[in-house]
Amino acid sequence: MNFRGAGGTSGGLGRFFIGLAMMVAGGYLFLNAIHVSYSFHLGHRLFSVGGIYLTSGMTLIPLIFGIGFIFYDARSVLGWGLTLASLIMLGVGIITSIHFRMRGMSAFDLIIILILLFGGIGLFLSSFRTYR
Repeated sequence: MNFRGAGGTSGGLGRFFIGLAMMVAGGYLFLNAIHVSYSFHLGHRLFSVGGIYLTSGMTLIPLIFGIGFIFYDARSVLGWGLTLASLIMLGVGIITSIHFRMRGMSAFDLIIILILLFGGIGLFLSSFRTYR
C-alpha cells in the first residue's frame, strides 16, 4: 500500500497536522490579543464636503426622505437611490469608526504567538513539498 501525505506528496501528515494546530493556536492567541472598540455617535464627523462636515446623524435625513418616497411610490428611483446611498454612508461610517488596538503583553507572549503562527504556517506549507 502506497500512502501519500498532504496534497498527494510525501511531505508527511505529521507536519501537516502539527503545522495546522500551531497555526490555529497562534491565530487564536493573536486575534484574542486584539481589543476592538468603536466611537460611532450621531454627532460624529463622518465626511467633509466642501469644508462642511457631514455627521453620521445627518445621513439619516436622506434615509428618511428615501423611505418616504419608497412608501409613496415603490418604483421611485430617487427614493431607492437616497435610501441605498444613505445606508452605504452609514455602513462606511460605522466601519471607519472601529478602532483596533493590541492589548498589553510581554515580549515573551508576543514571541510565542509569532512562533506558533508563522512556525505553523511554515510547517503546514512544507508538508506539501516532496521529500526523498
